[in-house]
Amino acid sequence: MTPFPFQYALLTAVILQSMALHAQDTTEYQQLPVIKVQAVRTDSELLQTPATIQKIQAPQMQENTNVNLSELLQGVAGLQINNRENYAQDLQISMRGFGARSTFGVRGIRLYVDGIPATMPDGQGQSSNIDLDSLDNIEVLTGPFSAIYGNSSGGTILTETREGQEKDSIQVGLNAGSHHKQQANIQVQGGSDQARQPAYVISSSYFDTDGFRDHSAAKKVLNNAKLTWNLEDGSKINWLINRTKIEADDPQGLNRAQWQANPKQVNDAKNIYDVRKEIEQTQTGLTWNKPLNDQQELYSMVYFGNRQVVQYQSIPSSAQKNPRHAGGVIDFNRDYYGADFRWMGKELLSNTTFIAGLAFDQMREDRQGYENFDATGRYGLKGELRRDEINTLWNLDPYIQASWQFLPQRHLDAGLRYSNVNYESEDHYITTGNGDDSGSIDYQKLLPTVALGWEILPELYAYTSYGKGFETPTFTEMAYPTVGTSGINFNLKPATSDTTELGLKSQNTLGLFAFALFHTETKNDIVPDDANGGRSTFRNAEKTLRKGLELSWQKQLWQALNVRTSYSYLDATFDADIPATTTKPLIQKGTYIPGIAKNQAFVGLAWQPGQGFHAGLEARYMDKIYVDDINSDTAPSYTVVAANVGYLWVNKDWKVNTYARVDNLFDRNYIGSVIVNDSNSRFFEPADRRNFNVGLSIKKVF
Repeated sequence: MTPFPFQYALLTAVILQSMALHAQDTTEYQQLPVIKVQAVRTDSELLQTPATIQKIQAPQMQENTNVNLSELLQGVAGLQINNRENYAQDLQISMRGFGARSTFGVRGIRLYVDGIPATMPDGQGQSSNIDLDSLDNIEVLTGPFSAIYGNSSGGTILTETREGQEKDSIQVGLNAGSHHKQQANIQVQGGSDQARQPAYVISSSYFDTDGFRDHSAAKKVLNNAKLTWNLEDGSKINWLINRTKIEADDPQGLNRAQWQANPKQVNDAKNIYDVRKEIEQTQTGLTWNKPLNDQQELYSMVYFGNRQVVQYQSIPSSAQKNPRHAGGVIDFNRDYYGADFRWMGKELLSNTTFIAGLAFDQMREDRQGYENFDATGRYGLKGELRRDEINTLWNLDPYIQASWQFLPQRHLDAGLRYSNVNYESEDHYITTGNGDDSGSIDYQKLLPTVALGWEILPELYAYTSYGKGFETPTFTEMAYPTVGTSGINFNLKPATSDTTELGLKSQNTLGLFAFALFHTETKNDIVPDDANGGRSTFRNAEKTLRKGLELSWQKQLWQALNVRTSYSYLDATFDADIPATTTKPLIQKGTYIPGIAKNQAFVGLAWQPGQGFHAGLEARYMDKIYVDDINSDTAPSYTVVAANVGYLWVNKDWKVNTYARVDNLFDRNYIGSVIVNDSNSRFFEPADRRNFNVGLSIKKVF
């Protein structure tokens, strides 16, 4: 018996086929909704796409604060999303184990907003600039077909903003909750019948909190705008502008004794170091779709952005006496831009769609490091310069895709992308004891994907797929060869993976079902090496293995009562020994990879009518998570429950929505996320205890 037998797939196929046959007669008389998806670029139906895609519509009525992406993505099969309760470090998101190593931000997963990357060219992304107040839907693409997005696409999350519709309207909202959370937001929107006048959605919000833990206060300002032109020649232009500003204190991780004694405490009890982060990001992008005729279409996208970060760390001055130490303050200014051009042709050959494109991205980072103390020895200030470098990165990726329906119920999809990423670092800080750390390196990989789909019945679809993935180290992961040194770690190798998947989908009167089995082998997986004082270093693991299954079901049970459930199983292990070093013990083959939960489950019930009373109840289970490579300790498993109630009042041109929500209803003391391989055993980032928020929004249509 293996933990991942083929019998599971066979049993699921039999069950789904039986259910589809049972529901077939009823389905003929009841038109089921057609779910369109765009994640594989062919604008196809969910039930006829040979990939694991889950689509989440934004709620029609607000039932949460709309600050963190985790509010919408909980319960997506295969997705592990952890809220650190630490706005200085962003959410911790992993997909089938990819991205679990991240100590901040999102890595190994590509993020997009309206087709524009929220992931840097090196694979470092952040979810903080996604405006949930103006969101329309999210598509989560897992499995082999993610490789069509190139570098660091162990999975892909694509968010889509609403377009302005019909009459002009304005909506204002207020939210408040535990730990002095408060948010104010305003949105204006409107459509246009004139080709030269844009439809528009403009959104602005302000959020602040004292934080669940000591020294975890945060402020966030987010502005977002989307203008849409539908031109007379059939082409469409979207122009997006986004600006985000965050100021957040960082309470850092705790060791087990600290967590059990007081999960709210900050590691630096006297707040000597005043650990914190300041972020400013401005980004704009333009997309253009142009149909040439009934068979051909052009698409282009260009974007520009700037990201500035200043981070103060908890590093004692004694450690910075090393002349090669980069200091305790990180300060960088990053300009980035890119473009994507592609052509799509349909029926040029019978029953075939072709896509050909070229993607280009570039980033220039001006990075400095400073001592985190002044001449008097006071910490939490920007002191003497200790690092000064210019880092540049670019990639130029050609790609092609094809979809061929070679039989009425069978089709073949394939893709090929050549991913090449070029790094260069110019060291401008050269002193006695700290030499020239300049250097450059290139990474290239050919990424094929192929999938075979079979419509067994109109309500039952099966597919099998294969893809090769490619993940380069980010500049942040290359930033330190070891904890106490500076310069770029050019010894890190890119990770390559081979993934196979078998999937089944069914949509009938019994609901929408999805089932997937997958097997991923990775070479030179990039894994955490050490973490100390907010500084993380990384190394390569020769081989890792991930295999698992995912199951989801959703259905409208009765009138406005909906249910949504999911279960994920992931067995992620090192598939070869990692030799011991002077500071690390031998990691034996078969050891579980830290940061990854083996089992996850979710169930949610929601009563969501068009108006009137609405309510919801959710339960989420997370298995234990190992904290380091030798599996010396775990963040224990937990189950948490959340509930919400509200009332939506609609009267002609007015709409008023109120809601109240309680998270962690039974006041569980659990760990929200872990800091893998922390040198001081401060692995644990506690989650919030029972907490609430209430909100009110008022919308007026003119």
